[in-house]
Amino acid sequence: MSKIQKKVFTKSSEKFDGLTFGFDLFDTLPDMYFLIDVKCEILKVNKKAEEILNGFGNNLPKNFLEIVELCDREKVNSVFFKCLSTKKTSEVESQFFINAKAIDVKITFSPHNFNNVNNGVEHIFTVVKNISTEKLKEIELQRFFNIVEHSLNPVQITDINGKMIYVNPAFIKSSGYKKEELLGKNPKIFGSGKLSRKFWDQMWQTISSGKVWFGEVEDKKKNGEAFYTQLLISPIFDKEDKITGYFGIHRDMSEKRNLEKQLIHTQKMESIGTLAAGVAHEVGNPLASISALVQVAQRSTQDPFLIEKLSLVKSQVTRISKIIRDLVDFSRPSNFELQTVYINECLKEAIEITKVGTKAKHIDFNVKLSDDLPNLPLVADQLEQVFVNILLNAVDAINEVTDQSKEKSIIIESALADDHAVITFADSGSGISEENLNKIFEPFFTTKSQRRGTGLGLWVSYGIIKSFQGNTEVKSEIGKGTTFTIKLPL
Repeated sequence: MSKIQKKVFTKSSEKFDGLTFGFDLFDTLPDMYFLIDVKCEILKVNKKAEEILNGFGNNLPKNFLEIVELCDREKVNSVFFKCLSTKKTSEVESQFFINAKAIDVKITFSPHNFNNVNNGVEHIFTVVKNISTEKLKEIELQRFFNIVEHSLNPVQITDINGKMIYVNPAFIKSSGYKKEELLGKNPKIFGSGKLSRKFWDQMWQTISSGKVWFGEVEDKKKNGEAFYTQLLISPIFDKEDKITGYFGIHRDMSEKRNLEKQLIHTQKMESIGTLAAGVAHEVGNPLASISALVQVAQRSTQDPFLIEKLSLVKSQVTRISKIIRDLVDFSRPSNFELQTVYINECLKEAIEITKVGTKAKHIDFNVKLSDDLPNLPLVADQLEQVFVNILLNAVDAINEVTDQSKEKSIIIESALADDHAVITFADSGSGISEENLNKIFEPFFTTKSQRRGTGLGLWVSYGIIKSFQGNTEVKSEIGKGTTFTIKLPL
């Protein structure tokens, strides 16, 4: 301490010999200790406080508030007077500003009356703790917390026994559970049961030895849906390098899995297209022969009955040829080239393809097409694919209705409205529940059995309409049917 400092505090000590002679007991402690009077004047300090005050050089502060950062003085002064008035210990966090450097501190004011005069407060025993390191750690922890809280990747932290003690919002959203349903539980509640015990044993051996583990897992959401992720688990160490818990971060692989399934399905459709082309070739020749024989027979008879039946055979042969041709065209890969398309023609083709199926045999197709629709630049086979997908779903929904007395119909309409071509498909089927209504355009979502549907039709259809800058809307009510509305800009 400087000579000026020693002189000032010596004079203060001369007045309070009875209460300052033992102040050197605090010299070995790491925190700063001050003895101040009711006017906040400094009377005595320990060595740690001396080190701090040396930063002021010859401009020794006489008042404690002069050490406090200017913006915080009013706050500290308020806590100081609270201590005086209530005669109770008071605390406040602030900053000391010394040598153009701010130090985060925690100040504790404790009132004392060493002389026991009138039970009043004569002195304030003040302890100042440097919390700069703690503040830095707090800031770093807060940054980490904000990053994890707003991360798109699901994150979980477990204790040493594997019980979850933290999950971020992304984890809650992905799992479908509420936060209170997860905390304190073991992550095995997500287990799909498709991974062997050996797999998990190896994972635990890795992380319990202090190493990072990485792998792909299949979990199960609360609603039973599969949840595919890449999972990284890292041990959490304390100051003594002991493991206190585990940090796990997931990367959603559902889209990758869906794309893999879509690729397999696309290859399957390509195979079907090849098969359809082969069938068209093999069946086309016999059909041509039958058609020629029918024409010969028609020219060789005058019998009205035979003429009528031969005409029926010829029309059915023509119908079979058209079905095969449509099947080949529909399964052929799209060229993705925009061409002038008349929407009503695509609708008619899609309706004819749908009518061929035996499931549509007893369904009434009520078609109301507007002649006002102009030709639009679209991809014809893609648009037809959308219409067929929606119509086939409508047929399936109608066949699910058990009430035989209920009308079985699909109303198909086209019209112009607000500079859009509007195409509407309204069926009298079983309807879609509100829970599933928001999921029907998701890839691989289907309420049908595995052999009856892939869950790709509406997802692909939605994407096709979006690529045309259009929109697809759906309204449905259980037991009353479903209405799909497609809007394409003119």
